[in-house]
Formats: sequence, structure tokens, C-alpha cells
Amino acid sequence: MLKLREAEHFSRPWRIHELAPDFRLEDVWALPTPGGPDDFGRLVDQMTSFDPERGSSRTVRVLFALRWKLGELFGWDESGSGLGARVGTLRDRLPADLRESAGPDVDNFPFDPLYLLDDEFAAEIANSTMHGVLHLGWVEDGDGGYRGQMAILVKPNGLLGNAYMAAIAPFRHRIVYPRMIEEIGRGWRKRSGNRSPERP
Repeated sequence: MLKLREAEHFSRPWRIHELAPDFRLEDVWALPTPGGPDDFGRLVDQMTSFDPERGSSRTVRVLFALRWKLGELFGWDESGSGLGARVGTLRDRLPADLRESAGPDVDNFPFDPLYLLDDEFAAEIANSTMHGVLHLGWVEDGDGGYRGQMAILVKPNGLLGNAYMAAIAPFRHRIVYPRMIEEIGRGWRKRSGNRSPERP
């Protein structure tokens, strides 16, 4: 598990830069998903099927359950606060070459896919506190292989959104992301059959 500098995201020619210049970068993480140049699709499949309420540690499950309960109590996740209601979808910003590349159609993934390329995937979510983007990239690891890289971008909704993001930051950094990334690594190794990835 490795939290990266912001430059690891901004220095790469990701398409998300042109779509979300008004979003701020919250986090960039290296993912423990070693592989070859053509393995990015596996990472996207694993991430879009990841269920933090079922597969993660008990602590993470409790935190997510608490978040959903608070959302229900304060109305954070009501339909009028999401995409196409409080905020417009970033799909409206997609250039022509990305409009037909939405990626996997999954039922339980909380994010709406935006686009999928050979080495890049983005999806969005919105509620009354913020408009967020999950971004995945596939990058060379400096040792002849590749690995995943995950970035979280957000556009907080005023004072409420900024207060919410500040309040959950310690939980994200110390509990949720570390345990989630550990589980991503375990799932990746399991799917790989504990075999060393092929090198290009």
C-alpha cells in the first residue's frame, strides 16, 4: 500500500484532466496489482465488482454502514441530490471519441462509468455533499511490469461538502483505504492463481 504524490497523477496524460479541471485531487494510491501490459481490464473488472460492505474487514463494513445510515438520516443520498439532478453528469463533457467507451455495465457498482480505455477508466458519483470521480490507470512499475493506480477527485458542495470531506479524511486515510487496498491485493493474487505475472 503506497500513497503517492499528486504529481504521479498530474504528470501523466490522462484524459480525465480535460474533463474535470474544476475537481480537486484528494488522493493517489499505488495498487498492489502487478501485471503485464494487457491486464488493465482485469483490474477494472475487479474494482467494479468490489463490495466494501461484504468483503472488507469488519471495521470497514461498520464505517460504510454508518455512512449509509447517516446519509439516510440527513438525506445526503436522496435522488434529487445525485447525478442529473443537483449536478450534471460529466458524460456531458465527453468528447466524441470517448462517448462510446463507457466501460462495464454493472448492477451494484455505486459509481456511474464514464469511459474505459486501454489504460484508463473513470466513473462518477454525486450526492448532496460532493460530486466525485474514481479514476484508475495502468502504469509501468519501473521494474519491467505494470500496476494499477487509483485517484479520487472531488468537487465538494459548498460548506457542507468541505466539512464532510474534512471529517472523513482521517477514516479514509487510516482505515478505509489501507484495508480496501489490502483486499484489492488479495483479490488480485487470488485471480492470478498466486503465479508471477507475465512480463512484457
